[in-house]
Amino acid sequence: MLDIFSWSLFVFIIACFGAAMTGAFFGPGKWYEALDKPDWRPPNWAFPVVWMILYGMIAAAGYIVWTSAAPGEATIPMIAWGVQIVLNAAWSPVFFGLRRPDLGMIAVGALWLSIALCIVAFVPVSTLAAGLMVPYLVWVSIAAALNYSVMKRNPNAHELVV
Repeated sequence: MLDIFSWSLFVFIIACFGAAMTGAFFGPGKWYEALDKPDWRPPNWAFPVVWMILYGMIAAAGYIVWTSAAPGEATIPMIAWGVQIVLNAAWSPVFFGLRRPDLGMIAVGALWLSIALCIVAFVPVSTLAAGLMVPYLVWVSIAAALNYSVMKRNPNAHELVV
């Protein structure tokens, strides 16, 4: 039988899986492949590999804070964690689903900020959990730079029909 700690880990994993599913449902496809992209972008195979690792780290970080916090100490960090996972889930539908790199830039900026705030909120509870979120912030920084480059190179991306 699962105890409360096992259930809470399961909830964090499911939340990350849900965010990942938006990326799977609203994937790059032909539209994205037709866009002008910078030469420095990571190879296509890197995205699912890196995200799988990051989602594990994101779930672990949330779980560590949830289980390590003193009574009443987890509220702000858990709100921050929830906000970042919702914003994470929103980017793919905005960028790929709506085909709007411009709106994707707003979404990824909000995501970046929410991750940074999550890290700050995690530090008083667990520096390990905060540290687990740092590679995520780095990857989203790269994603933001790529989003910006695609937006600048393809000002009419939303009109592209493939």
